[in-house]
Amino acid sequence: MSDVQAVLLAERERTQSRLAALSGDHAGIVEASRDSNADDEHDPEGATIAFERSQVASLARQAEEHLAEVDAALARLEAGTYGRCERCGRPIEDARLEARPTARTHVTC
Repeated sequence: MSDVQAVLLAERERTQSRLAALSGDHAGIVEASRDSNADDEHDPEGATIAFERSQVASLARQAEEHLAEVDAALARLEAGTYGRCERCGRPIEDARLEARPTARTHVTC
């Protein structure tokens, strides 16, 4: 297995774990507020339940998008196009791929 593939598979596993944790957090927030009639919208003591639910949902969407990017990078690796800019076809700089293994383009594109 190539080093790149190992990095991408490890990133995929981390992202899936994060997504599972966020899904659990979201379900917990929803469950905790289900039978509550508290007026959290006017609670001066902190964030509202709606805000927390929205924030966790947004983080979960970001994790899903990142997972899709990792899967796309794995598909490019399988197809032999990984490391090539999708716009101009030139090689993507090694430093960019090291910093962002899911990069689709090089810096100038």
